[in-house]
Amino acid sequence: MRSPAALPSVRGRAHLAAMYEEPIRRGLKLRCARCGEGKLFRAYLKFNDECPACGQDFTVADTADGPAFFVGFLVMILFAPFYFILPMLPLPLPLMIGSWVLLLSMMIGLALFLLPPFKAVLFNLQVRNRAEEARWESTGKHGSPPKHWKH
Repeated sequence: MRSPAALPSVRGRAHLAAMYEEPIRRGLKLRCARCGEGKLFRAYLKFNDECPACGQDFTVADTADGPAFFVGFLVMILFAPFYFILPMLPLPLPLMIGSWVLLLSMMIGLALFLLPPFKAVLFNLQVRNRAEEARWESTGKHGSPPKHWKH
């Protein structure tokens, strides 16, 4: 049996839940990271300027192409086996063409379906954890920059 000191504290678990679980859960519901009530999107993949419920500014974070990267890789991992198996099947040409059209349609449909929740989750994690773009203001106390280094 673990000693009480080895168990994570309730406060520590609550902090982790606030940092990760709430933004993820709210993102999957396409809701605001702060209040969980307001809708994130005004249209497909278009954020509202602010939360209609609590007023959280939605211009403070930008997911850029992160959601598309994750969704693209997930969809390709799921569909890659079919792209290897389908050409080896002894199907008549019309059925083969139909199979390719169906497979491509399913892949595109899944990607379009997954993009909003992935974008919402990444956005909510950025807002909740106050993520911001890296700044290179100095080289720190580790010496001088390389000769050809530009600011």
